[in-house]
Amino acid sequence: MVNPVLIGIDWGSTSLRAWLVAADGTVLAERTAEQGASTLKGHAAFIAALDAVTQGWDKALPQLACGMVGSTHGWLEVPYAHCPAGAAALAAGLRRPDDGPHIVPGVLFDDGVLPPDLMRGEETQVAGALQQNAALRARSCIVLPGTHAKWVQVQDGCIARFATHMTGELYAVLRRHSVLGRLMPDNATPDPQAFLQGVDAAREHGDLGLPHQLFAVRSLGVTGRLPAAALADYLSGLVIGHELRAGLQWRAAAGLAAAPLALAGEPQLCARYGTALERFGHPAALVLDNTAPAGLLALARAAGLLLTEAP
Repeated sequence: MVNPVLIGIDWGSTSLRAWLVAADGTVLAERTAEQGASTLKGHAAFIAALDAVTQGWDKALPQLACGMVGSTHGWLEVPYAHCPAGAAALAAGLRRPDDGPHIVPGVLFDDGVLPPDLMRGEETQVAGALQQNAALRARSCIVLPGTHAKWVQVQDGCIARFATHMTGELYAVLRRHSVLGRLMPDNATPDPQAFLQGVDAAREHGDLGLPHQLFAVRSLGVTGRLPAAALADYLSGLVIGHELRAGLQWRAAAGLAAAPLALAGEPQLCARYGTALERFGHPAALVLDNTAPAGLLALARAAGLLLTEAP
């Protein structure tokens, strides 16, 4: 029987995931709860939420958490590590509340020229991707789709710089709170062709500007050029297409056009990004599922927390 060596925790704003992780990275058990860091207040509330989600697990195991639990509105604010940030820098920045888990710092990129960029949680996914895939460590670009998608440039095993795209949140706001959403039925059947039409519009005519192209979601619906049921997927393709147009140019400007391009995250969303990347002629070399457990294990090992391992 394989024994766990770590309780790994991904504690976001709205949800909590915990894993029992073996020494080889195998996830032995997984639990989730709707007790995100932004829903809790006070030390006791965080202790209670963690105790509930890890009930019955060996509390003598080291516990390591990433995500918004380390933010200003989390359990304990953990200062950001600065780029370039690898496993050693992240491990050195761990902080721990009384009787709580060690918490991974986020990462800050600030070159003094462009506005700063931030991540909390994604740095652990990157650490997991690098741990699992040696081909990504020297030079690569890792894309993490999501509410706030991250494009990460990796150099010598470190996060050298990154760029955030609010693609998922932009889609949700436009879908639910704008004139565009009024034409979209709530339970439309997915339309992959409409998604590709949106991607192609961004790829071929993106120089017209996203604000202009967004109005086409309405005009195509009003004129009947697209059925109402297709508009949400067209909008998704349009905003993802604009993200990819900018991200691929940013990647090329960094000299990474020939370096491996990887996707990491929720499988359905990665599949959508993968389809769009193929449309741009830049297929992803790797598509990875959630790499956070592997990242937490790698950071725990770098910090010397895995005391049960043989030297």
